[in-house]
Amino acid sequence: MSDVSCADDVIVAASAPARPRSRIATALIELALAVGSFGIGTGEFAIMGLLPNVADEFAVTTPQAGHAISAYAMGVVVGAPIIAVLAAKLARRTLLLLLMAVFAIGNVVSAMAPTFDSFVILRFLTGLPHGAYFGVAALVAASLVEPNKRAQAVARVMMGLMIATLIGTPLATWFGQAMSWRIAFGVVGFLGALTVLLIWLFLPKDKVQEGASPMRELGAFRRRQVWYTLSIGAVGFGGLFSVFSYIASTATQVAQLPETAVPLMMAVFGSGMIIGNLVGAWFADKSLMGTIGGTLVFSIVVMSVLSLTATNPVMLAICVFLVGCSVAIGPALQTRLMDVAADAQTLAAALNHSAFNVANALGAWLGGLAIAAGYGFASTGWVGAILAVCGLGVFAMSLASDRRTARLSAKAA
Repeated sequence: MSDVSCADDVIVAASAPARPRSRIATALIELALAVGSFGIGTGEFAIMGLLPNVADEFAVTTPQAGHAISAYAMGVVVGAPIIAVLAAKLARRTLLLLLMAVFAIGNVVSAMAPTFDSFVILRFLTGLPHGAYFGVAALVAASLVEPNKRAQAVARVMMGLMIATLIGTPLATWFGQAMSWRIAFGVVGFLGALTVLLIWLFLPKDKVQEGASPMRELGAFRRRQVWYTLSIGAVGFGGLFSVFSYIASTATQVAQLPETAVPLMMAVFGSGMIIGNLVGAWFADKSLMGTIGGTLVFSIVVMSVLSLTATNPVMLAICVFLVGCSVAIGPALQTRLMDVAADAQTLAAALNHSAFNVANALGAWLGGLAIAAGYGFASTGWVGAILAVCGLGVFAMSLASDRRTARLSAKAA
């Protein structure tokens, strides 16, 4: 594996497309990309509240219906690297249009699935463009602003995903429960089609980067710091999903809150994600590595406190909000990948979202193991704290590797 200098990487990250001439043009592009992230977030999370409806219609159990969630996540993990490599010679605007077109069609066809097996397959196919879209959208957003504002630009695009957890998912769930889960997926398909239109209207045409090729993208796998950064996300970010996956049961069975309080707790979590996304991006533009390390330490403290105080409804709400804030690490990791991927930008950026889906699966699985072992729902906080400690260990290894590379470069000079 090899490492590269950050200065060269920033130049690559900001190379395409050309920056628009006005702030209005930049805002319209970011809006178009954020609508896409809102649609993807709504489609990804809405099904969690619609599993009983899907199970009833296809005459399967709710756990079996959950296979559709796993299929989508697997599509994200598999699709991100494959699409990034195979589409290396496509202009970013063209790739974004194709990705959102596939996403829109996948959701519309999912809404018409005749059997459960076909529904699961369609959810897998719909998940394929997810990671690549977020990765390319982040690169485009970063290219529109000065290098010292890249994380905030990425965060504005990601804001659509955060708002989806607070507004889009509850609304889609309500529509799905009140009328039909198929309508919910139809609406998500419409959001995908709307994104295609907005990107077509507002994102300027760009050229394929000189020398772009599948082999160049695959070069990301040879860079040690790419692996470190992805590992931080896959492990250190798992705690958020450990807590989030079981938040309803923690609220009702540990804090003894009524079921009617669960949507409120979800809204508290979503509010934390929105604040964390914005504040974390601001800090990341000031100190990228400091934000990554600081967020991991913050997560260790907050998740430990959650486990210790989960029986208190007020403390649980505060901790849930703060756990949501730990999403602050997202824009920082995305920007870090731009700095260490050199000329393999698309693959590295897309893999970030594969890593987050690994974190999702890992956090939920380990949290479930702790609960099944008899430690209770509050133990998901301890699981999250342990994962954050592991992520901090990987972060320390990344820093040590950076310093070692700097010393070798200094000696060579």
